[in-house]
Amino acid sequence: MVATRSARTMLIGAAMAILMLSVARPGWAMLRERRTPDYVIKANYLYKFVPFVEWPPRAFAGTHAPLVICIVGDDPFGVALDDAVRHRLVNGRPIVVRRMSMITHGTPCHILFVGHSDDQAADDIWRAIAGEPILTVTDYAPGVAGGIIQFVLYDGRVRFMIDAPKAQASGLLISSKLLDLAVRMQP
Repeated sequence: MVATRSARTMLIGAAMAILMLSVARPGWAMLRERRTPDYVIKANYLYKFVPFVEWPPRAFAGTHAPLVICIVGDDPFGVALDDAVRHRLVNGRPIVVRRMSMITHGTPCHILFVGHSDDQAADDIWRAIAGEPILTVTDYAPGVAGGIIQFVLYDGRVRFMIDAPKAQASGLLISSKLLDLAVRMQP
């Protein structure tokens, strides 16, 4: 009976160690890449928006063409975004992440995160993708033209605002479920 109790204690200890390591992994990745927890959350949001957005058929080369997430300018996500989308399919499509310093008209992106950039001004980016079916995502900055979706900190949590008219102008249809989750902030 003593051997059974010690074996049970060892098994419980091993299970706790495995659980702690699996929970701690994102923390280690953040330390290694010096990413904030907010950007790990935002990286996960990027691909989780996809099922709630409808792109026009012309946005994809075919029925199984990948969904492309582009990062232009500074990349605040590092490996967090790659880890979040690895081996994931959304609506039957694999997800590809591309990082670039500039964006031009016709760049194949479905989601575009616009980070801070010394290479290309935000106004140039908005002109280059005007009318394209691209879900643009930015961090909120007062007085700055933002994306269709803008990340905000609200009550200490990462949330988002949605500019529905801007989405419609880009040919995107955003589900009412996602619109209901968005926060509304007063200027």
